[in-house]
Amino acid sequence: MKFIKKNKNIFVLLTLAAIVGCLVPELAHASLETSLGGIKSKLTGVILPLLSVIGIAIAGTSFFTGNPNAKQHIAYAIIGSMIGFGAQSIVDFIAQTVR
Repeated sequence: MKFIKKNKNIFVLLTLAAIVGCLVPELAHASLETSLGGIKSKLTGVILPLLSVIGIAIAGTSFFTGNPNAKQHIAYAIIGSMIGFGAQSIVDFIAQTVR
């Protein structure tokens, strides 16, 4: 809060620039659709499959260390992997259904 009070003019200019950038994407040389497409691509193509593999590794470690809940961890890891690796197909299906 102190930063905003001390640098009020800079804060106002940055806020206005952000608003103009959101409302007029041509000025920002970007579009919301392109940005969201990039986020969707990274999320469904990289992050979710990576988290699925990490989940399977943790469930396997749980199984080999003799954790009594290992079977439940493996079941959750498999369900998460189906969602993680199938995320792109799920998103495409929903997008086709909505259109």
